[in-house]
Amino acid sequence: MNDATPADSATSSPLLTPRVLIPLALFGVYVIWGSTYYGLRVALGGFPPFALAAIRFVIAGGLLYALLCWRGAAPPTRRQWFNCLVTGTLLLGAGNGGVCYAEQTVASGIAAVAVASAALFMAIFAGLYGQWPSRMEWIGLVIGFVGIVVLNLGGELRGSPAGAIALVISPVAWAFGSVWSKHQDMPEPMMSAAAQMLAGSVPLAIVSLAGGERFSTMPDATALAAMAYLIVFGSLLGFSAYIYLLHHTRPALASSYSYANPPVAVLVGVLLGGEVVSRLDIIGTVVIVAGVAAITLGKQKG
Repeated sequence: MNDATPADSATSSPLLTPRVLIPLALFGVYVIWGSTYYGLRVALGGFPPFALAAIRFVIAGGLLYALLCWRGAAPPTRRQWFNCLVTGTLLLGAGNGGVCYAEQTVASGIAAVAVASAALFMAIFAGLYGQWPSRMEWIGLVIGFVGIVVLNLGGELRGSPAGAIALVISPVAWAFGSVWSKHQDMPEPMMSAAAQMLAGSVPLAIVSLAGGERFSTMPDATALAAMAYLIVFGSLLGFSAYIYLLHHTRPALASSYSYANPPVAVLVGVLLGGEVVSRLDIIGTVVIVAGVAAITLGKQKG
Protein backbone atom coordinates (compact mmCIF):
# COMPACT_ATOMS: atom_id res chain seq x y z
CA MET A 1 0.00 0.00 0.00
CA ASN A 2 1.24 3.48 -0.78
CA ASP A 3 1.30 4.63 2.82
CA ALA A 4 3.25 7.79 2.09
CA THR A 5 0.92 9.16 -0.56
CA PRO A 6 -2.14 10.01 1.58
CA ALA A 7 -0.01 11.48 4.34
CA ASP A 8 2.01 13.61 1.96
CA SER A 9 -1.08 14.98 0.22
CA ALA A 10 -2.76 15.65 3.55
CA THR A 11 0.03 17.93 4.70
CA SER A 12 -0.44 20.38 1.81
CA SER A 13 -2.69 22.49 4.03
CA PRO A 14 -2.68 22.96 7.82
CA LEU A 15 -6.43 22.31 7.75
CA LEU A 16 -5.99 18.98 5.96
CA THR A 17 -3.68 17.21 8.38
CA PRO A 18 -4.59 13.92 10.08
CA ARG A 19 -4.86 15.81 13.38
CA VAL A 20 -7.85 17.67 11.89
CA LEU A 21 -9.22 15.11 9.44
CA ILE A 22 -9.28 12.10 11.77
CA PRO A 23 -11.77 13.70 14.23
CA LEU A 24 -13.88 14.90 11.29
CA ALA A 25 -13.83 11.43 9.75
CA LEU A 26 -14.81 9.87 13.09
CA PHE A 27 -17.75 12.29 13.31
CA GLY A 28 -18.75 11.20 9.81
CA VAL A 29 -18.74 7.46 10.53
CA TYR A 30 -20.20 7.87 14.04
CA VAL A 31 -23.07 10.27 13.32
CA ILE A 32 -23.72 10.13 9.57
CA TRP A 33 -23.58 6.35 9.30
CA GLY A 34 -25.76 6.04 12.38
CA SER A 35 -28.48 8.02 10.62
CA THR A 36 -28.35 5.81 7.52
CA TYR A 37 -30.10 2.95 9.34
CA TYR A 38 -33.31 4.94 9.15
CA GLY A 39 -32.54 6.07 5.60
CA LEU A 40 -31.97 2.50 4.49
CA ARG A 41 -35.25 1.37 6.04
CA VAL A 42 -37.12 4.10 4.18
CA ALA A 43 -35.37 3.47 0.86
CA LEU A 44 -36.20 -0.25 0.99
CA GLY A 45 -39.83 0.78 0.72
CA GLY A 46 -39.23 1.60 -2.94
CA PHE A 47 -36.12 -0.32 -3.99
CA PRO A 48 -35.16 -4.02 -3.99
CA PRO A 49 -32.18 -4.52 -1.63
CA PHE A 50 -29.32 -5.36 -4.00
CA ALA A 51 -30.57 -2.97 -6.68
CA LEU A 52 -30.72 -0.27 -4.00
CA ALA A 53 -27.09 -0.85 -3.05
CA ALA A 54 -25.89 -1.14 -6.67
CA ILE A 55 -27.59 2.10 -7.77
CA ARG A 56 -26.42 3.92 -4.66
CA PHE A 57 -22.77 3.03 -5.08
CA VAL A 58 -22.49 3.41 -8.86
CA ILE A 59 -23.89 6.95 -8.61
CA ALA A 60 -21.83 7.93 -5.56
CA GLY A 61 -18.67 6.31 -6.90
CA GLY A 62 -19.14 7.82 -10.36
CA LEU A 63 -19.64 11.33 -8.97
CA LEU A 64 -16.61 11.11 -6.68
CA TYR A 65 -14.42 9.56 -9.40
CA ALA A 66 -15.37 12.28 -11.90
CA LEU A 67 -14.67 15.01 -9.36
CA LEU A 68 -11.27 13.60 -8.46
CA CYS A 69 -10.26 13.18 -12.11
CA TRP A 70 -11.42 16.74 -12.83
CA ARG A 71 -9.13 17.93 -10.02
CA GLY A 72 -6.21 16.06 -11.54
CA ALA A 73 -6.05 12.99 -9.28
CA ALA A 74 -4.20 9.99 -10.70
CA PRO A 75 -6.54 7.12 -11.71
CA PRO A 76 -5.95 3.70 -10.16
CA THR A 77 -3.52 1.34 -11.83
CA ARG A 78 -4.69 -2.06 -13.06
CA ARG A 79 -3.43 -3.70 -9.85
CA GLN A 80 -5.19 -1.07 -7.76
CA TRP A 81 -8.45 -1.55 -9.69
CA PHE A 82 -8.24 -5.28 -8.98
CA ASN A 83 -7.61 -4.66 -5.29
CA CYS A 84 -10.51 -2.21 -5.20
CA LEU A 85 -12.73 -4.82 -6.85
CA VAL A 86 -11.82 -7.37 -4.17
CA THR A 87 -12.28 -4.87 -1.35
CA GLY A 88 -15.47 -3.40 -2.85
CA THR A 89 -16.93 -6.88 -3.22
CA LEU A 90 -16.21 -7.67 0.42
CA LEU A 91 -17.20 -4.33 1.98
CA LEU A 92 -20.04 -3.21 -0.27
CA GLY A 93 -21.14 -6.38 -2.03
CA ALA A 94 -21.21 -8.84 0.86
CA GLY A 95 -21.07 -6.28 3.69
CA ASN A 96 -23.56 -3.55 2.80
CA GLY A 97 -25.53 -5.75 0.42
CA GLY A 98 -26.00 -8.33 3.14
CA VAL A 99 -27.36 -5.74 5.54
CA CYS A 100 -29.74 -4.41 2.87
CA TYR A 101 -31.02 -7.93 2.25
CA ALA A 102 -31.35 -8.77 5.94
CA GLU A 103 -33.22 -5.61 6.88
CA GLN A 104 -36.16 -6.74 4.77
CA THR A 105 -37.02 -9.36 7.38
CA VAL A 106 -34.70 -8.89 10.36
CA ALA A 107 -35.25 -6.32 13.09
CA SER A 108 -32.92 -3.33 13.11
CA GLY A 109 -31.70 -4.31 16.60
CA ILE A 110 -30.34 -7.64 15.38
CA ALA A 111 -28.71 -5.90 12.42
CA ALA A 112 -26.99 -3.52 14.85
CA VAL A 113 -25.62 -6.43 16.89
CA ALA A 114 -24.27 -8.02 13.70
CA VAL A 115 -22.63 -4.79 12.59
CA ALA A 116 -21.03 -4.37 16.01
CA SER A 117 -19.42 -7.78 15.67
CA ALA A 118 -17.42 -6.46 12.71
CA ALA A 119 -15.18 -4.63 15.17
CA LEU A 120 -14.32 -7.89 16.90
CA PHE A 121 -13.60 -9.64 13.61
CA MET A 122 -11.42 -6.72 12.52
CA ALA A 123 -9.38 -7.02 15.68
CA ILE A 124 -8.87 -10.74 15.02
CA PHE A 125 -7.98 -10.28 11.33
CA ALA A 126 -5.60 -7.41 12.20
CA GLY A 127 -3.88 -9.77 14.62
CA LEU A 128 -3.16 -12.11 11.73
CA TYR A 129 -1.01 -9.30 10.32
CA GLY A 130 0.75 -8.76 13.64
CA GLN A 131 -1.34 -5.79 14.80
CA TRP A 132 -3.22 -7.07 17.82
CA PRO A 133 -5.29 -4.51 19.73
CA SER A 134 -3.79 -3.04 22.86
CA ARG A 135 -5.18 -3.99 26.27
CA MET A 136 -7.25 -0.80 26.43
CA GLU A 137 -8.62 -1.40 22.94
CA TRP A 138 -9.63 -4.95 23.88
CA ILE A 139 -11.44 -3.55 26.92
CA GLY A 140 -13.21 -1.04 24.71
CA LEU A 141 -14.21 -3.72 22.19
CA VAL A 142 -15.70 -5.91 24.91
CA ILE A 143 -17.49 -3.01 26.62
CA GLY A 144 -18.88 -1.82 23.30
CA PHE A 145 -20.23 -5.22 22.36
CA VAL A 146 -21.85 -5.60 25.78
CA GLY A 147 -23.49 -2.22 25.21
CA ILE A 148 -24.86 -3.36 21.86
CA VAL A 149 -26.36 -6.45 23.50
CA VAL A 150 -27.92 -4.37 26.29
CA LEU A 151 -29.30 -1.91 23.73
CA ASN A 152 -31.16 -4.70 21.98
CA LEU A 153 -32.28 -6.92 24.87
CA GLY A 154 -35.76 -5.44 24.72
CA GLY A 155 -36.07 -5.58 20.94
CA GLU A 156 -38.37 -7.87 19.02
CA LEU A 157 -36.12 -10.60 17.67
CA ARG A 158 -37.93 -11.37 14.45
CA GLY A 159 -36.03 -12.67 11.47
CA SER A 160 -35.62 -15.30 8.82
CA PRO A 161 -32.94 -17.97 8.35
CA ALA A 162 -31.73 -16.25 5.17
CA GLY A 163 -31.55 -12.88 6.89
CA ALA A 164 -29.69 -14.40 9.84
CA ILE A 165 -27.13 -15.98 7.50
CA ALA A 166 -26.68 -12.63 5.74
CA LEU A 167 -25.99 -10.95 9.07
CA VAL A 168 -23.27 -13.52 9.83
CA ILE A 169 -21.55 -13.17 6.45
CA SER A 170 -21.85 -9.38 6.26
CA PRO A 171 -19.65 -8.32 9.24
CA VAL A 172 -17.06 -11.02 8.55
CA ALA A 173 -16.70 -9.89 4.92
CA TRP A 174 -16.60 -6.22 5.93
CA ALA A 175 -13.98 -6.85 8.60
CA PHE A 176 -11.70 -8.96 6.43
CA GLY A 177 -11.96 -6.56 3.49
CA SER A 178 -11.11 -3.61 5.73
CA VAL A 179 -8.00 -5.24 7.19
CA TRP A 180 -6.89 -6.86 3.90
CA SER A 181 -7.01 -3.53 2.06
CA LYS A 182 -4.54 -1.96 4.48
CA HIS A 183 -1.85 -4.36 3.25
CA GLN A 184 -2.46 -3.96 -0.48
CA ASP A 185 -1.49 -1.47 -3.16
CA MET A 186 -4.46 0.90 -3.07
CA PRO A 187 -5.05 4.40 -4.50
CA GLU A 188 -5.00 7.43 -2.22
CA PRO A 189 -7.97 7.43 0.19
CA MET A 190 -10.56 9.43 -1.78
CA MET A 191 -9.77 7.73 -5.09
CA SER A 192 -9.81 4.40 -3.25
CA ALA A 193 -13.31 5.15 -1.96
CA ALA A 194 -14.52 6.10 -5.44
CA ALA A 195 -12.98 3.03 -7.08
CA GLN A 196 -14.32 0.67 -4.40
CA MET A 197 -17.84 2.05 -4.79
CA LEU A 198 -17.70 1.70 -8.58
CA ALA A 199 -16.17 -1.78 -8.42
CA GLY A 200 -18.46 -2.90 -5.59
CA SER A 201 -21.55 -1.94 -7.55
CA VAL A 202 -20.71 -4.63 -10.14
CA PRO A 203 -21.23 -7.74 -7.94
CA LEU A 204 -24.28 -6.05 -6.39
CA ALA A 205 -25.81 -5.54 -9.85
CA ILE A 206 -24.99 -9.13 -10.82
CA VAL A 207 -26.69 -10.50 -7.69
CA SER A 208 -29.69 -8.22 -8.29
CA LEU A 209 -30.12 -9.43 -11.87
CA ALA A 210 -29.41 -13.07 -11.02
CA GLY A 211 -31.93 -12.91 -8.17
CA GLY A 212 -34.63 -11.55 -10.45
CA GLU A 213 -35.14 -8.28 -8.59
CA ARG A 214 -37.74 -6.10 -10.27
CA PHE A 215 -39.37 -2.71 -9.69
CA SER A 216 -43.10 -3.32 -9.45
CA THR A 217 -43.75 0.42 -9.34
CA MET A 218 -41.75 3.62 -9.56
CA PRO A 219 -40.21 4.47 -6.16
CA ASP A 220 -42.15 7.29 -4.51
CA ALA A 221 -40.70 10.64 -3.47
CA THR A 222 -39.93 9.43 0.04
CA ALA A 223 -37.89 6.46 -1.17
CA LEU A 224 -36.07 8.62 -3.71
CA ALA A 225 -35.24 11.19 -1.04
CA ALA A 226 -33.88 8.41 1.18
CA MET A 227 -31.78 7.13 -1.71
CA ALA A 228 -30.38 10.64 -2.28
CA TYR A 229 -29.49 10.87 1.41
CA LEU A 230 -27.73 7.50 1.32
CA ILE A 231 -25.75 8.55 -1.77
CA VAL A 232 -24.62 11.94 -0.48
CA PHE A 233 -24.24 11.38 3.25
CA GLY A 234 -23.89 7.63 3.58
CA SER A 235 -21.56 7.07 0.61
CA LEU A 236 -19.86 10.27 -0.56
CA LEU A 237 -19.22 11.52 2.98
CA GLY A 238 -19.52 8.49 5.26
CA PHE A 239 -17.76 5.82 3.19
CA SER A 240 -15.02 8.25 2.13
CA ALA A 241 -14.45 9.09 5.80
CA TYR A 242 -14.21 5.38 6.64
CA ILE A 243 -11.64 4.74 3.90
CA TYR A 244 -9.60 7.67 5.21
CA LEU A 245 -9.66 6.19 8.72
CA LEU A 246 -8.48 2.82 7.39
CA HIS A 247 -5.44 4.58 5.89
CA HIS A 248 -4.58 6.66 8.96
CA THR A 249 -5.69 4.82 12.13
CA ARG A 250 -5.58 1.43 13.80
CA PRO A 251 -8.34 -1.03 12.82
CA ALA A 252 -9.86 -0.93 16.32
CA LEU A 253 -10.42 2.83 16.08
CA ALA A 254 -11.65 2.71 12.48
CA SER A 255 -14.19 0.04 13.44
CA SER A 256 -15.39 1.83 16.58
CA TYR A 257 -18.17 3.42 14.49
CA SER A 258 -20.10 0.19 14.99
CA TYR A 259 -20.57 1.07 18.66
CA ALA A 260 -21.52 4.70 18.07
CA ASN A 261 -23.98 4.04 15.24
CA PRO A 262 -26.75 2.29 17.24
CA PRO A 263 -27.31 5.15 19.74
CA VAL A 264 -27.46 7.59 16.83
CA ALA A 265 -29.86 5.27 15.01
CA VAL A 266 -32.07 5.12 18.10
CA LEU A 267 -32.13 8.91 18.36
CA VAL A 268 -32.98 9.35 14.67
CA GLY A 269 -35.69 6.72 14.99
CA VAL A 270 -37.20 8.59 17.92
CA LEU A 271 -37.11 11.99 16.22
CA LEU A 272 -38.19 10.93 12.74
CA GLY A 273 -39.93 7.61 13.18
CA GLY A 274 -41.65 8.08 16.53
CA GLU A 275 -39.88 5.10 18.09
CA VAL A 276 -39.96 4.65 21.86
CA VAL A 277 -36.72 4.68 23.88
CA SER A 278 -36.68 2.22 26.77
CA ARG A 279 -34.52 2.20 29.90
CA LEU A 280 -32.35 -0.49 28.31
CA ASP A 281 -31.81 1.79 25.32
CA ILE A 282 -30.44 4.50 27.60
CA ILE A 283 -28.23 2.08 29.56
CA GLY A 284 -26.93 0.53 26.34
CA THR A 285 -26.12 3.95 24.91
CA VAL A 286 -24.07 4.90 27.98
CA VAL A 287 -22.15 1.61 27.87
CA ILE A 288 -21.47 2.02 24.14
CA VAL A 289 -20.08 5.52 24.60
CA ALA A 290 -17.80 4.16 27.33
CA GLY A 291 -16.54 1.50 24.92
CA VAL A 292 -15.81 4.06 22.21
CA ALA A 293 -13.94 6.20 24.76
CA ALA A 294 -11.80 3.20 25.80
CA ILE A 295 -10.94 2.40 22.18
CA THR A 296 -10.00 6.03 21.54
CA LEU A 297 -7.76 6.16 24.62
CA GLY A 298 -6.19 2.86 23.63
CA LYS A 299 -5.37 4.24 20.20
CA GLN A 300 -3.75 7.33 21.65
CA LYS A 301 -1.56 5.25 23.98
CA GLY A 302 -0.78 2.62 21.34
